[in-house]
Amino acid sequence: MAIKHLQHKFENLRLKHKQFIYRGFHYKITKEALFMEFDFEIDDFVEFHPKLNIPNKEFVDFHSISVSMLEQLIFNIGMVELISYWKVICPKEVYIQAFHLTADQIKFWKKIYYHGLGEFFFLNGIEISQNDFMAIDSNPQGITMHAETIKVEELALIPVGGGKDSVVSMEVLKSEGTNIALIMNPRGASIATANIAGFENKMLIINRTLDAKLLELNAKGYLNGHTPFSALLAFVSFLAAAISHKKYIALSNESSANESTVIGTKINHQYSKSLEFESDFRKYSHKYLSHDINYFSLLRPLSELQIASIFAKNSAYFMDFKSCNVGSKTNSWCGKCSKCLFTFIILSPFVSPEVLADIFGANLLDDKELLSYFDELTGIAELKPFECVGTVDEVNIALCLSKEFYRDKLPYLLEYYFKKLPPDNCEKANNIQLSSIDEQANFLDPVFLEKLKNKLWE
Repeated sequence: MAIKHLQHKFENLRLKHKQFIYRGFHYKITKEALFMEFDFEIDDFVEFHPKLNIPNKEFVDFHSISVSMLEQLIFNIGMVELISYWKVICPKEVYIQAFHLTADQIKFWKKIYYHGLGEFFFLNGIEISQNDFMAIDSNPQGITMHAETIKVEELALIPVGGGKDSVVSMEVLKSEGTNIALIMNPRGASIATANIAGFENKMLIINRTLDAKLLELNAKGYLNGHTPFSALLAFVSFLAAAISHKKYIALSNESSANESTVIGTKINHQYSKSLEFESDFRKYSHKYLSHDINYFSLLRPLSELQIASIFAKNSAYFMDFKSCNVGSKTNSWCGKCSKCLFTFIILSPFVSPEVLADIFGANLLDDKELLSYFDELTGIAELKPFECVGTVDEVNIALCLSKEFYRDKLPYLLEYYFKKLPPDNCEKANNIQLSSIDEQANFLDPVFLEKLKNKLWE
């Protein structure tokens, strides 16, 4: 995995450009949608105006929450959006003009930005402390935030990405009346899996538009890298839940999202999917937005192996689900990336090689070109892939369990694996209990824990 050495560029950009300003936002409500636009600028060098819109649906009422609540929610979406634009130059100062932030709020946002940019800093070879990377100030005369009461029903909003995880969440919750699926910037897999789950008329499809100037600066060689998309999804989901009267936001983040990508550090590609972020967001939203909406990850008590075991029972989704970022524009599995290989491996104890080959276009365990990704996933290499993948232990257990499907001849990567590792490497796989569940490290109400248990026992 190539690491750039851009410390010098980072420091020079910060000397040249002093301040990032979040001026505010504009919005309008029409018969068609709620349209939002955010106003960012860096010194007198560049302005950015990203956009977001939420369509008007029969289960949505934009006027059911107060104007102050609506504007607070939009403002907070902008607070997450700004990090994608700040990172191209990384000015030392960030000024929030429209709202006033307390010291507690500034601490919250600095933590999200810093850890959400952990991969960005690491892969660009930038070293900077959480204390020094950014100073946030706000307008003392700006609007202050306070939590408000929102009328909600005992129903859930389920963000859907089109992968196996959100499929499992939909399967767990699809029988619950008028739960709805939220899809941001839809692709074929997200729409198709929601349709299969029975959400044809219960989808809220949100469109996010990046400012083209961001892409132009990236093309010119300004700083670029991963930002915490799931943090944006958290705030967008909160607004969507408020206007659709849903008490629960049921994410599909599993326990393995807590494992650092760079072992021994806090650098985690999935930081904004972690339990730590979830806990911080819940505290922030209850204090500054509303205590009536309950944000949690439905799959947090489960391992990737358990999620795969549940998904494997639902073959109706096999040809439609997708998790490959490389193939997202064509709604396909590229078959050549770490995400494709991980998904193939984690399903391999539960789905036959023949069926998996139909899904992915080939048996990926027989592809020698994937050896470097295989080493990263299994812990043979020092770094895990910077992708949403399971833990090293989960991958190793899945590989050990999958051996049962290959009694005649092992595919290339499995043969390599069993030759390289000691004989007792599969001891954990021999003792795996897929029906047990972690009832502690999560924020699920008992009723949701029971639904998960029922799925495991089916």
